[in-house]
Amino acid sequence: MKIVFLDIATMGDDIELMPLQKRGTLISYPLSDAQQAKERISEADVVIVNKQYIGKEEIDAAKSLKLICVSATGVNNIDVEYAKSRGIPVMNVVDYSTESVAQITFGSLLTLVNNTIYFDAVVKDGRYSANRHFTDTGRFFHELKGLKFGVIGMGNIGKRVAQIATCFGCEVFYYSTSGVAHCSDYPSLSLEKLLTLSDIVSIHSPLNERTVNLITMKELTKMKPTAILINMGRGGIVNENDLADALNLDIIAGAVVDVYQKEPIPFNHPYLNLKRPDKMVLTPHIGWASIEARRTLMERLGENIDTIFNK
Repeated sequence: MKIVFLDIATMGDDIELMPLQKRGTLISYPLSDAQQAKERISEADVVIVNKQYIGKEEIDAAKSLKLICVSATGVNNIDVEYAKSRGIPVMNVVDYSTESVAQITFGSLLTLVNNTIYFDAVVKDGRYSANRHFTDTGRFFHELKGLKFGVIGMGNIGKRVAQIATCFGCEVFYYSTSGVAHCSDYPSLSLEKLLTLSDIVSIHSPLNERTVNLITMKELTKMKPTAILINMGRGGIVNENDLADALNLDIIAGAVVDVYQKEPIPFNHPYLNLKRPDKMVLTPHIGWASIEARRTLMERLGENIDTIFNK
């Protein structure tokens, strides 16, 4: 069995390939453009991609293709309907990065809320050494305890984030973007009510027709001026220009973002040109990528291959 991984560089250079190698002949490429992809999968039985697009032309070029594996949860980069029409299953991996994303969510949130970057600089640039006091009083911070924490998207990650927020003493409620994923542990609210009540809004939804541009200036103006917006779902869920404007106009107090409409973001991205850059904590779509999560991901990819070939 020939297994072709078209964009393995997106997984990092420390991953263990044995879960794939023991299931067939693995041929991997750091990255592939559209033409290279068609050539490289022409004889593949299994194609694995992370973000590489696989559409009709690519599928038609792969004469032996029996399975498309996505080394992620989202399958927006696959023409799933066309693959289905050709009888080719598309298999993603779910619930491999729950702990990783939840950890980044709160790590970045606490960095913002606690003014950690500011205080770190105060010590390292010598201001603290020159201070006459034992502490720095240039900025202060709020505790999370007692804050209202709204979760958008109550899947596995949303539930884990809700649990952790509860441990901090937050009052948690949620909005289900699908109308299907519910959790009896927390109140379910409309999107408008959640935005109005929340001190922190944390997005953990997939990108689909219901969630694209879910948060625009219209929604941002419903939030408290002291509120913080977190987006750990997908970039297209939040209108990026509107969020930058909302921060520049003090419509909301801050934001934490790990996902972007175009990745990597361009040099002239509005998030990189804020009046006050310290109002945002930005990470390069890294929430999914703990060592443990990527190890689990590779194992699950192997299991997905077994599902099709070991019937």
